[in-house]
Amino acid sequence: MITLFSDQHALHAPAFEFFRGERVPCFETPARATFVQQRLLQHGHVLREPHVDSRAVLGQVHSARYLAFLEHAWDDWLSLDPGNAARQPFPSVWPVRSLRSDVEPANFTARLGLYSMDNGSPLSAGTWTAAKAGADAAASAAALIGEGVGAVFCCSRPPGHHAGADFMGGYCFLNNAAVAAQALRQGGADRVAVLDVDYHHGNGTQSIFYDRADVFFVSLHGDPLTEYPFYLGHADEAGEGAGLGFNLNLPLPAGAPASAWFEALEQACRRITRHGAQALVVSLGLDTFADDPISTFALQAADFGRLGRRLAALGVPTVFVLEGGYAAEALGSNAVQVIDGFEQET
Repeated sequence: MITLFSDQHALHAPAFEFFRGERVPCFETPARATFVQQRLLQHGHVLREPHVDSRAVLGQVHSARYLAFLEHAWDDWLSLDPGNAARQPFPSVWPVRSLRSDVEPANFTARLGLYSMDNGSPLSAGTWTAAKAGADAAASAAALIGEGVGAVFCCSRPPGHHAGADFMGGYCFLNNAAVAAQALRQGGADRVAVLDVDYHHGNGTQSIFYDRADVFFVSLHGDPLTEYPFYLGHADEAGEGAGLGFNLNLPLPAGAPASAWFEALEQACRRITRHGAQALVVSLGLDTFADDPISTFALQAADFGRLGRRLAALGVPTVFVLEGGYAAEALGSNAVQVIDGFEQET
């Protein structure tokens, strides 16, 4: 399987985050992608650089003012005080409910809050460059699918599925899965499916396509009553307008066993087939692993090979986009399990 990888992912390297009220080292680190890269090379996979500039597609997935903010955020932060180079900016106020979000404040911290869904997505000097490289990989993967390639894996970070049209969150800044889906649509696929198998619901991807019938979104994830992102991902969210019936959430209780997870996967696969998808994007979150430090599902390493084989059986050109997975050393092995399982069936 063609794998797309850019060393620029490592430029996004914040030192700490806030987790359950405490300042802790970041769970989402450059080591995650490096472990995957190393394991891929050990298994004989050839890695390529992304070759497509994603800017045109980004402008169809994200709002112009959000993209402008994100691209210039670090420079704006430094312009306030050169000493900010040694500090990480975090939002401290958000425009919830009756507050206005249509007017962009001049104050940097207020703008950061405007474009953030949480305070768990710290910026660093290279955040834009790293995130843009991930979006370029997604657009490149879609282009390769358009050329007749059967499957492509984007070994990229930071992840993307929590990022909405005009906000960041959950370690995510640009929505790579949405970029891939939109690029596949532009490349001629009339119907695209996005399958999100991350432990956490892909709220950003859902919100981007919620009123569209050409992109079917399905997610199996921890129940938002108890699991991040909390405010989206319930089973009654089925789409709206033209998109009614083209959104499927399959929430599972914390601690759900692999048997329940695979039952949900089977339901998701049946709906993807019913949708008549001509291309598939997989938000490949591997934080469903039993040893993941911030998740509670119970999948074992061999289960990821089973996942790959089941997705291959759909018989649809597929883009895999790396999302979560914070047992960093195991992440590489688990990713290879999916890819090798997929290739065994194709």
